[in-house]
Amino acid sequence: MFIQEPAFQLRNPIMIAAFEGWNDAGESASGAIAHLLTAWTHQELARFNPEDYYDFQVNRPQIKVDERIVREIVWPNTIIYAATSPSLENDFLIVKGIEPSMRWPSFANQILDLADDYEVSMLITMGALLADSPHTRPITVTGSGAHPDIAAKLGIEVSRYEGPTGIVGILQDAAYKRSIDAVSLWAAVPHYVSTPPSPKASLALINALEDFLEISIPLGNLPRRADEWEIAVNQMAEEDLEVAEYVKQLESSKDAAELPDVTGDSIAKEVERFLRRNPEF
Repeated sequence: MFIQEPAFQLRNPIMIAAFEGWNDAGESASGAIAHLLTAWTHQELARFNPEDYYDFQVNRPQIKVDERIVREIVWPNTIIYAATSPSLENDFLIVKGIEPSMRWPSFANQILDLADDYEVSMLITMGALLADSPHTRPITVTGSGAHPDIAAKLGIEVSRYEGPTGIVGILQDAAYKRSIDAVSLWAAVPHYVSTPPSPKASLALINALEDFLEISIPLGNLPRRADEWEIAVNQMAEEDLEVAEYVKQLESSKDAAELPDVTGDSIAKEVERFLRRNPEF
């Protein structure tokens, strides 16, 4: 790993990570990470040697041509950024990359070695999965802890998932073993519109991150992009009667399942988010 010193002192940093690939339906989580880098002042802190962790026949390098028609090879990689916002009490280590092809334990340990160097006390990973959910309703984000003790400490659910995992699961487990609180936020992306990007799911992850950390994050044009995405999917559904009928069925199921929450936690979270963005009220 190639590491450089940040230009500013990191204050009680929190690590936030997302990876393209298996953990990233609709590129929702990687889209949320990319948004954080536009919202906060940041600089590159570290990057891996891609030959150590990537199979280039699986994740091929890309050719870019600049305005001078000069070619550049961009290798698949994971980069860690130091990020800060003067209005917040914490700074951040932002991990943005591609799920590695090999040596996952070593990959996770290198990331967490850096976290230890900066005395990170919490790791928040973001992911996205395909689900039977309608695009016309709020995207559900589920938060869970890597261990019952962490879930109880932070007041969140404990993960009960069993089955194949991605690098996010490996990173969470490794963090727990180092006594770093590990929290995961997962967005449920409608499976029938999984083609990236999915800005509505990225926005849902950003909102969930705001709620969990009790902070306000500049949203920029993300809400507009989410609205435009929903309008485009509506138009697609209107042109296909089979899809339109399927969406109606999903809406009915979703509304029936979540009716009690409409007057409870979801409204409270919306009010809290509004007050964080508008402290004058």
